[in-house]
Amino acid sequence: MAFSHWLARLRSCSKKSAFSNAFCDYFYHNKFQFSTCPNNLPSTIAEKTRTRFFSWSSSLLPLAFAVSAGSLAFRSQNIQPSLCEPTNLDSRIATIGGKASTEFVVKGIHKQIPQELIDELKAICQDNMTLDYEERFYHGKPQNSFHKAVNIPDVVVFPRSEEEVSQIVKSCNKHKVPIVPYGGATSIEGHTLSPNGGVCIDMTLMKRVKALHIRDMDVVVEPGIGWMELNEYLEPYGLFFPLDPGPGATIGGMCATRCSGSLAVRYGTMRDNVISLKVVLSNGDIVKTASRARKSAAGYDLTRLMIGSEGTLGVVTEITLRLQKIPEHSVVAMCNFPTIKDAADVAIATMLSGIQVSRVELLDEVQVRAVNIANGKNLPEVPTLMFEFIGTEAYSREQTGIVQRIVSEHNGSDFVFAEDPEAKKELWKIRKEALWACFAMEPNFEAMISDVCVPLSHLAELISRSKQELDASPLVCTVIAHAGDGNFHTVILFDPNQEEQRIEAERLNQFMVYTALSMEGTCTGEHGVGTGKMKYLEKELGIEALQTMKRIKTALDPNNIMNPGKLIPPHVCF
Repeated sequence: MAFSHWLARLRSCSKKSAFSNAFCDYFYHNKFQFSTCPNNLPSTIAEKTRTRFFSWSSSLLPLAFAVSAGSLAFRSQNIQPSLCEPTNLDSRIATIGGKASTEFVVKGIHKQIPQELIDELKAICQDNMTLDYEERFYHGKPQNSFHKAVNIPDVVVFPRSEEEVSQIVKSCNKHKVPIVPYGGATSIEGHTLSPNGGVCIDMTLMKRVKALHIRDMDVVVEPGIGWMELNEYLEPYGLFFPLDPGPGATIGGMCATRCSGSLAVRYGTMRDNVISLKVVLSNGDIVKTASRARKSAAGYDLTRLMIGSEGTLGVVTEITLRLQKIPEHSVVAMCNFPTIKDAADVAIATMLSGIQVSRVELLDEVQVRAVNIANGKNLPEVPTLMFEFIGTEAYSREQTGIVQRIVSEHNGSDFVFAEDPEAKKELWKIRKEALWACFAMEPNFEAMISDVCVPLSHLAELISRSKQELDASPLVCTVIAHAGDGNFHTVILFDPNQEEQRIEAERLNQFMVYTALSMEGTCTGEHGVGTGKMKYLEKELGIEALQTMKRIKTALDPNNIMNPGKLIPPHVCF
């Protein structure tokens, strides 16, 4: 049947349903003239769309007629089809974070920010905002991340209260301008990039301790306070917050990335230590996610939904944290091994022994060499384990003795331990300054930092297989592991001006991710997704889980202003 006849038939059915009416109007007014492509898809996709559209027209039109007659029931009269990157995209046209993507400069669509919004932000923030290029550039590039974006924020605002955050978000939503929350900028997967420009909300002026409940062992804080600042505040009360990511991290950012650190093996991750949140949603509403009770079965667990959402669902403005008593006594121990597998085996054996260690950290021989170079030390350049035992003085020493025996059974040597506060501090300085030590080896290089995690029984195999690949590479690579919970990092140093080195670093990172996933592990144990890990999520979680995430995101942020382009891969449709 001729197309003109089908078109006439289609026009005649336009009153039968809202769907067919919209379908007919689209056909009639466009007449196959694809001068624009939905969602600004690449031209190669548009060409495929044209080809498929013409080749399938004779079958699609009768199908559309059948649909309009009632084959499918649409409960909403305003349903918009999800226009996003197809799941079978050729790698040549994959976008950032999409399947098979190898790009690291995050692309985006920049629109001129309305002057009306600038005026509104000025009225809200007064002098606590800036349009200065250098300040905007600084906020558009994370401190220790190789990830980059084509754009930077158009404006940076520094709210001082929850109400100001609400007003800022409400104005941005009205003008459909992107928002990127910003804390300590210590995240390393591109979380705080602004590929579409927009408004960067720097939360660092909101750093008050709002309430301390000593008898309940919890504290209510604003998101801009750093974890190190908080622990200085808590120390006189004999309390501390037991998560220790990189220096400079803020509590709000730690919530956003669901971070942890070396103490997670004893105290858990951020999701285990946050009792309640206050969050500003995309429409400006302020939501309290839970009460201050230590446990509750009241409704959906909105607290843990927000933790790890990376600013894609809302802006955290208040956090209630679970605290711990400062241990009565602690012992720090260190020992050496001939191979990294021996060291990993000891970490596993220690955990299986039932000892509640507070830290088990593993450094390979390359990382120890970096420490020697950076700090002028003369440590044996072999795989090294570091432990911390806490409790009463007697219990800490008992744990130390048990682990010393385990070490001796696994080819360990040079077992030393310290109880003096200054000596302990000096030992842990080796681990805490590991990243800076790496940069001392190659001062002009950048670092790609892996973050894989597997069930504990697979850790030794994962590290051994990874080390074989790393040692064969021409790049300088170090291994640092939170060995007590199966999480390890590799610092891969590369020259940012040498594309082949970046590609090699990406290959090594991908090798470790795929190896971890084959062992029922994860592509990110604590650093989060951002833009850097999106391309691995479908393989790890499955498309159904990602579609569920996108439904949640669409429901809470219909205008897609909250840190767009992060966490959820661009090819996910529902």
